[in-house]
Amino acid sequence: MQGPLVATKLLIPAIRQSVVARPRLRERLVRGAAARLTLVSAPAGFGKTTLLSAWPGAAGAAERAVAWVSLDEGDSRPATFWAYVIAALQRAVPGVGAGALALLESAQPPIEGLLATVVNELSAVDGDVDLVLDDYHLVDNGDIHAGLGYLLEHLPPRVHLVISTRADPPLPLARLRARGELVELRAADLRFTSAEAATYLSEVAGLRLSPADVAALEERTEGWIAALQLAALSLQGRADVTGFIAGFAGDDRYIVDYLVEEVLSRQPEHVRGFLLQTSVLDRLSGPLCDAVTGESGGKARLEALDRANLFTVRLDDNRRWYRYHRLFADVLHARLLDERPEQVAGLHRRASQWYDRHGEPSAGVRHALAAGDVEHAAGLMELAVPALRRTRQEATIRGWIGAVPDDVVRARPVLAAALAGALLAGGQLDGVEGRLAGAERSLAAPGGIVVQDREGLARLPGTIALYRAGLALGLGDVPAALGQAQLAVDRAGDDHMTRAAAAGLRGLAFWGGGDLEAAHRAYSACVDGLLRAGHIPDVLGCSITLADLRITQGRLGEAAETYESALRLAAREAGTVVRGTADMRVGLSQIACERDDLAAAAGHLRRSDELGEHTGMPQHPYRRRVALAGLRQAQGDPDGALELLDEAQRVYVGDFAPDVRPIAALRARLLAAHGRTGEALRWARDRGLSAGDDLSYAREFEHITLAAVLLSGPAADGHEAALGLLHRLETAAEEGGRAGNLIEVLILRARALQARGDTAAALVPLERALSLAEPEGYVRVFVDGGPAVATLLSTVAKRRESAQYPRQLMNATGKTSRGRIPDAGQRLVDPLSERELGVLRLLASDLDGPGIARRLGISVNTLRTHTRNIYAKLGVNSRRAAVRQAGRLDLL
Repeated sequence: MQGPLVATKLLIPAIRQSVVARPRLRERLVRGAAARLTLVSAPAGFGKTTLLSAWPGAAGAAERAVAWVSLDEGDSRPATFWAYVIAALQRAVPGVGAGALALLESAQPPIEGLLATVVNELSAVDGDVDLVLDDYHLVDNGDIHAGLGYLLEHLPPRVHLVISTRADPPLPLARLRARGELVELRAADLRFTSAEAATYLSEVAGLRLSPADVAALEERTEGWIAALQLAALSLQGRADVTGFIAGFAGDDRYIVDYLVEEVLSRQPEHVRGFLLQTSVLDRLSGPLCDAVTGESGGKARLEALDRANLFTVRLDDNRRWYRYHRLFADVLHARLLDERPEQVAGLHRRASQWYDRHGEPSAGVRHALAAGDVEHAAGLMELAVPALRRTRQEATIRGWIGAVPDDVVRARPVLAAALAGALLAGGQLDGVEGRLAGAERSLAAPGGIVVQDREGLARLPGTIALYRAGLALGLGDVPAALGQAQLAVDRAGDDHMTRAAAAGLRGLAFWGGGDLEAAHRAYSACVDGLLRAGHIPDVLGCSITLADLRITQGRLGEAAETYESALRLAAREAGTVVRGTADMRVGLSQIACERDDLAAAAGHLRRSDELGEHTGMPQHPYRRRVALAGLRQAQGDPDGALELLDEAQRVYVGDFAPDVRPIAALRARLLAAHGRTGEALRWARDRGLSAGDDLSYAREFEHITLAAVLLSGPAADGHEAALGLLHRLETAAEEGGRAGNLIEVLILRARALQARGDTAAALVPLERALSLAEPEGYVRVFVDGGPAVATLLSTVAKRRESAQYPRQLMNATGKTSRGRIPDAGQRLVDPLSERELGVLRLLASDLDGPGIARRLGISVNTLRTHTRNIYAKLGVNSRRAAVRQAGRLDLL
């Protein structure tokens, strides 16, 4: 199971008091901190981890923050790997990566988008940060290597990556080397010099050797630190030291085999047995070792091994968790397989049972599989599924597919259905129906089935129908999806979660088909079921959809009340911030922006940011950026809006919702509105859009965008094509009850008729748009119509007896300078104070955070407060972005 993360993997390994000082290497590391990457690459046993643990950054120097990850074989899944990396960064620099980590735990976002978020947050950090990835050679996944390459390419100047590995990673090392951005320490650098070997053997190992013996041993081992350690252990208590050293020879593998055999043979039998039996474990604790060996005193034995320097590594400061040096562990395990093969399965089985009892089913599954006990492994998988599903960790479940034989899965219908659901959640439709059909057959003949999760068995008929509804929806078969969703409801009985999920799927089907009122009813039923089940975060998730539906229907007031009601519900959950709260603020910001209350819009986004991305749903990162892009556009910053839309596309997560307002279409609208019609038309061509297309709700927003793009060009034939398309869109939107879309279509029709020179005809759709929009307080949709709409509004105001609303829209239109950044004094909704302006100008300098604080005569904490306020007012999240935005606004 991906969570919880093992906290000890994020701790810098403890530095032993008796360690050889290596100033020459420490100096290399200090100099290397100015480069983008430090690569420590050498075979096992060359002291890579010890060196990095002791260098100035890792040793805790105040000026550098260190994010440390001790990697193992289980970290080759991208979700697990990045979860540990982000958690380490968050531990080193509080606040960095919190939203990204929550998103990673609840969804499968695009990795580059996720990393872009982390990079932006790191850019705002004043101090230096070292990210250390120890034992990176254990990671074997091309997607992880690609993601790390992306991170490496975009690291902020004050963030430094350190990789410790036994083999060079598949990263662009040659390019970095040519740029002078790579510092390398290899085996030739890491091996002990003669002086260091002498220091180790005499001062650390406590051996009294002659200079000739030290030189001979150093020559035999060629400075290989692990071999020296093993040799020192073998030399303990020997009378003929010189003779032993003289006979010490061979290649690396034979040296290690010989020395370990010597070490093991000199240990008491009970210690040797303990070492061999516990070699099956990745991590060691007293209780776990007791369970595996069937004896007591494991904690005391681990402490004794640690004191004896017998290749144990402390994983925490409380001496509860340890691991063996990996080289030593490998040899121990090989000896176990050679000498006691009959014990191996039992040792793994007992480890599995211990992990099961202590709430770590993933580790339990791993050991059960290693024991060859697929039945036990399958049982643990089945019991782990509910918690994994609640935390959206279907990727872990998918990772188990293939680990258990098909015949074992077929006998376990609850597990078979869970595996099918995990495939479905990952967008993998192949194999879903086969597993569901197998589970269904097992239910029909229950005599031979195996069940661990009895509650899951009771829910299984409804679950199968529910997953079939999701499968049908994924295949585009809406009637089948609706039928299976209803069947799930019929089978659910009192199972509120299945009923709610089925209602949600029905809502998705209706929504994608354009029946928004039916979709709203279905989602409302879903909310009712979730409330009965007590799943408040999911209620907030549904509120996003309910509000989106009302906005498309032109009912901004009801959409705002949906968000406000959800916030009131969340506020009743005392002592915690309910997930989804940040999304409610983003939604309210978009409504306030449409109503031209830009101060309120900025305030809602600021409150959302204060809550943090981890309080949002999987869609939050992209929705927040889209909302902020809308605010930037309203404030006259089209370039800033485009950057935000590009970021939003990178972090887009649909989470099963139909993409009825594509980010690319929003981007095309912005391009067209600011004179970049050619780029907008290329978007239309790439999407295969034309004015003569058959219309559907799924592409309605794109077709409205196409009409706006055609109207932005000079060609009269394009205008006529747009007019014909808009006439058909008006009919479709009106018949579908989509007043929000209809208002925009009517405004575009008015623009097209005005461009034709027919002002009288243009006033008809505009008047209709005004009648629909005024009760809901629409403003920006008229402002975005530009000068042509402003002229028509002036005519309407002269004709109307009550012209308050048209005049309000005219005033809003007059305040906006399309395609140009207005004067800085009029630019910010919440202007910067004189002190904040002073801080901003110094942010554009080469001074670091402490330097700026000294220049201003303030504390670093006060500087951080000013910086946070500046970022919020400018709508950015990094120093670099703040300086760029300030340049646009002529604030520097």
